[in-house]
Amino acid sequence: MGDQWSILILREFFLEGPRRFQDLQDILGLSPNTLSNRLKKLEGAGILTRQAYSANPPRSEYVLTDAGQALGPVMGALHQWGEAHTPDL
Repeated sequence: MGDQWSILILREFFLEGPRRFQDLQDILGLSPNTLSNRLKKLEGAGILTRQAYSANPPRSEYVLTDAGQALGPVMGALHQWGEAHTPDL
């Protein structure tokens, strides 16, 4: 989780809930390879899970797991710290 993009990726889940790959790519401006690698790491850590839906065309969403949801207070504290100490960013 300490890599360059994981916190920003997780922020999107706390702000908007389940997200599709393309939504994350559009919002964050990451290359497909970078985003895919970070999502796989977060999945491997048990923070996100990928839910596939039987639709045509096939689609899937990434969702916070219970362990990911447990990061809510940490993400909230980071947000509060940022607001207090870096108001111009």
